[in-house]
Amino acid sequence: MSATISDLFAFHRNDGLAIGAPDRPWLTYAGLRDLVSHTVTALHAAGIGRGDRVAIVLPNGPEMAAAFVAVSQAAVTAPLNPGYRQEEFAFYLSDLKAKAIVLAEGYDGPAHDAAEAAGLAILRLGHDARDPAGSFSLRAESIAPGEPDRDTARPRDVALILHTSGTTSRPKIVPLLHGNVSASAHHIAQSLALTPHDRCLNMMPLFHIHGLVAAVTASLAAGASVWCAPGFDALRFFGWMETAHPTWYTAVPTMHQAILGRAARNQPVIDAVPLRFLRSSSASLPAQVMLELARTFSAPVIEAYGMTEAAHQMASNPLPPRRQKPGSVGVAAGPLLRIAHETENRLLDEGIGEVVISGPNVTPGYEGNPEANARSFFEAGGHRWFRTGDQGALDAEGYLGLTGRLKEIINRGGEKVSPLEVDGILMDHPAVQQVVTFAMPHAKLGEEVAAAVVLREGMQADEAAIRAFCAERLADFKVPRRVILLEEIPKGATGKLQRIGLAEKLGLGAA
Repeated sequence: MSATISDLFAFHRNDGLAIGAPDRPWLTYAGLRDLVSHTVTALHAAGIGRGDRVAIVLPNGPEMAAAFVAVSQAAVTAPLNPGYRQEEFAFYLSDLKAKAIVLAEGYDGPAHDAAEAAGLAILRLGHDARDPAGSFSLRAESIAPGEPDRDTARPRDVALILHTSGTTSRPKIVPLLHGNVSASAHHIAQSLALTPHDRCLNMMPLFHIHGLVAAVTASLAAGASVWCAPGFDALRFFGWMETAHPTWYTAVPTMHQAILGRAARNQPVIDAVPLRFLRSSSASLPAQVMLELARTFSAPVIEAYGMTEAAHQMASNPLPPRRQKPGSVGVAAGPLLRIAHETENRLLDEGIGEVVISGPNVTPGYEGNPEANARSFFEAGGHRWFRTGDQGALDAEGYLGLTGRLKEIINRGGEKVSPLEVDGILMDHPAVQQVVTFAMPHAKLGEEVAAAVVLREGMQADEAAIRAFCAERLADFKVPRRVILLEEIPKGATGKLQRIGLAEKLGLGAA
């Protein structure tokens, strides 16, 4: 189905609840459609139209969700992390070729300074806390020159531009068409069997594909509601559950683990607000955590597999009565999914290789980067395949198991070690709450295996004991040579644990 983002909710019930937030009335679907119309008019008056790129720098919450939906009908959205420094904003605004920026009324931080220096049109978003969640008005502080294209969005237009993480190189620009985002939203809604009776509690950052598509857009596609928290806070999560009465939430594994840490003392809320399911994505969920979540919430845990270039979802564990397989990211859920040779442009019928996908949710290609496109896309079997950069294999039932990111596989003197395999063993240790296995430099081997570990509250274990535990369960070359005990493992802006660069962050030089 090829559609624009606004097409997704064009015919839902006028009085259906669309967007909610703490201490705010609900925005209905009729209100959301009116908001889109007013926003298009305001953008045109500010000299912004179809094809123009608008950076959005707003705090997490209902206005950010609504702004993404509304601005995309008239222009190209480019949500940016509000936590960037001025030089980072300057880079991204330039790289995006942004024409305007949306900032909150009263904000005068680094994004404003970078936008002013770049000569962008500055649009101020204002809202009244007494109005429905997500309601806002746009005021042009400065206007873009020229006459805007006043045509509204079409399915083949770019709706959303995001950058890859750029952990090891310059970030790549990922344009996602309206048709890509709409297809992914439908795929997620279908795989989760969402209906207008469902409500998502969103804590994911809304400058990231996970929150934008899995929580917000998929909910709107189904005529369901999304309740937007101001970000993730484990201390406030159960209070939000009690207020919002969600039927599900979606999060990254580190968030789920933090929630589990406070679940025992919040059992009355868990009992009073039964969830239909929980969803996890954007990083591998340890099987042990999946099982503990399912026991704690008495609900299925749906691990999904997504990435920016696929407008988020590629695979998902199915709902009951089909089973969820701990340690697997599920079955193809939207696009075609196969395994390919890691260096040759051909598909494999069996075995481990690079995960590839093809479908209506996949970006047409990186912008201005023919080398990356040549590496990442190939034709085979009548389809154009995108290389995900992940290594894995499909089992006999079509469930995908990931071995890890190809660039994160540890090469210990020619012996390849999957960090996810080592993570899985370490998570079986009774004292280990959280772990990330990573490569540390080694003078002779090139790379050696290391692991950062957070212990469970009130439990003890030292490096020697943890290494001995691994030695009984892993081949010698896979046993971490260093186990670093930490109070907290450093995380990225979206809450994901980051393997690449962790050795440097922890001061581990060549052994």
